[in-house]
Amino acid sequence: MGSEAVAAAYRRVVLKLSGEAFCGRKGDRNLDPEILGSIARQLKEAQELGVQMAVVIGGGNIYRGRLGSGKGIDQATGDYMGMLATVINGLALQWALEKEGLATRLMSAIEMPRVAEPMIRRRAINHLEKGRMVIMAAGTGNPYFTTDSAAALRASEIGAEALLKGTKVDGVYTSDPRKNPAARRYERVSYREALQKQLGIMDAAAFSLCMENDIPIIVFNFFREGEILRVLRGEPVGTVVSAES
Repeated sequence: MGSEAVAAAYRRVVLKLSGEAFCGRKGDRNLDPEILGSIARQLKEAQELGVQMAVVIGGGNIYRGRLGSGKGIDQATGDYMGMLATVINGLALQWALEKEGLATRLMSAIEMPRVAEPMIRRRAINHLEKGRMVIMAAGTGNPYFTTDSAAALRASEIGAEALLKGTKVDGVYTSDPRKNPAARRYERVSYREALQKQLGIMDAAAFSLCMENDIPIIVFNFFREGEILRVLRGEPVGTVVSAES
């Protein structure tokens, strides 16, 4: 049965991907065309379910503002450098998606009309409704905010029904499962519990936006084959963070 024959549980979502997701083996910060191609194929399958999808991109594989602040670069400048790094990743993802035949739009919170459209809420929604995949780069356009906060902001702006956080682990655990074999994976956890237990899913600003707008966060292993399709179909995958545990 093709993926298009199965109903999706969501009409519109935001997918948050870190910059490290685009790299090869551990420690290699270079963009890997094969991994980009694999990501693009998964997103194409997801779009075939009929879900409107916006992708918020991180830039940590190229530059992190907080790392620069430890080397004498003030945080605001470092954060702007990090935002520009997300645009590089956005261009790379756009290239990979268009190789798969998808219609895309790259939108940036920092205006640079030669490479990306400005991030305008109504325009982003219009692109999604026309079946285009929207890549959202440059964070919120402001320093001192993480790309997690940007993802929560964009999800709130466009009326997303869920914020998907694609990682390399299959959910949120009571402790690091690589160090503690007895670590337990949460199937569901509330926003407040996640903050109280400092589970490190997203920062407080991102949680606050999702709480206020009742947007569930789903943490899952994006790199497990078919996992994003299972998430979009509403199957019990990963960890769901919502108002109630």
